[in-house]
Amino acid sequence: MAAQPGHLLPERVVRFRPRTILTILAIVLAVAVVLELLWIARHVLTWILISVFLALAINPAVDWLQAHGVRRRGPAVGIACLVVLIAIAGIGALFIPTLVDQVNKFVDAVPGYVHDLTHGRGRLGFLETRYHVVEKVRRAVKSGGAHRIIGYSGTALAITKSVIGIVAGIVTIAFLTFFMLLEGPGWLDRFYGLLPEESQPRWRAVGRDIYRTVGGYVSGNLLISLIAGVSSALVLFATGTPYSVALGLLVGILDLIPLAGATVAGILIAIVALLHSIVAGIVVVVFFIVYQQLENHVLQPFVYGRTVQLSPLAVLISVLIGAEIAGVLGALAAIPVAGSIQVVLVDWLRHRQARRLVASPVDMSSK
Repeated sequence: MAAQPGHLLPERVVRFRPRTILTILAIVLAVAVVLELLWIARHVLTWILISVFLALAINPAVDWLQAHGVRRRGPAVGIACLVVLIAIAGIGALFIPTLVDQVNKFVDAVPGYVHDLTHGRGRLGFLETRYHVVEKVRRAVKSGGAHRIIGYSGTALAITKSVIGIVAGIVTIAFLTFFMLLEGPGWLDRFYGLLPEESQPRWRAVGRDIYRTVGGYVSGNLLISLIAGVSSALVLFATGTPYSVALGLLVGILDLIPLAGATVAGILIAIVALLHSIVAGIVVVVFFIVYQQLENHVLQPFVYGRTVQLSPLAVLISVLIGAEIAGVLGALAAIPVAGSIQVVLVDWLRHRQARRLVASPVDMSSK
């Protein structure tokens, strides 16, 4: 019946049972606890993620050794890790003495730079003649007072803690990588064993595709860093900048960090080139500006599109989203995560289409 004029419709009251309310509160509380635990363990999760990438980068060598005479996985993992350590030691033997020698020469040259700066002479003299940097620094030191000294002490303590944390992180990552290489296949087999027997072949195929995707990303990242290091070394050598090999190696190492790595490397190398000569500094700055655009918009999408099987647009979007969510670590993990999601979606669509094809003859016969 329609409501009579002048009569109000009865109010509708939605009632929730106490059990439903308690269930919702429990779910919200559980999610909050999980997020808090993830935030507390963020450093450990970072170490685990780095170890996964290293294990995926070394695992092809382990598989190659097992296919060429080293049947047992333990010795194959040990040999592969030993080769990696020898390679790192060789790079360190090439890089560290040159770096120490360059730092010593720079420290010896610092008094001359300071003298020229305070007197407005030399390449850095314009900082005093135009901007009066020395007077500003002196005023800042005088106005700081004793708390500046305490602040410097606190900074030194923080740096010491950071160095200890870095050393502990490197040791932990090394052990995690070794045990992931040693026990990773066994863990995967146990995980697949928990699944229904009829679905195990499907998920094993998905796992192999994800492994190829993430491994392709790691190899692609290493290839791009190699290109960055070699091209930078050639430009530095052409401009006559000293220690071009060591500086090119530094660029290659820093370029492993997505987005920010190449920029930091460009700033450092540009400073060294400017101290050598103005012309070399200008050439290096122009080179890094051009190369940064080439790497971000051409090289990375092309290489990752071949290895990770993602379109350039998907690569750019995933990197931007990952960097916005979790900074450098998010940008590092964005591409393999996007590739893994693509693998799962393709598999789901394939099986959905197969189920439709199987069900369609039954539907036709029932008509």
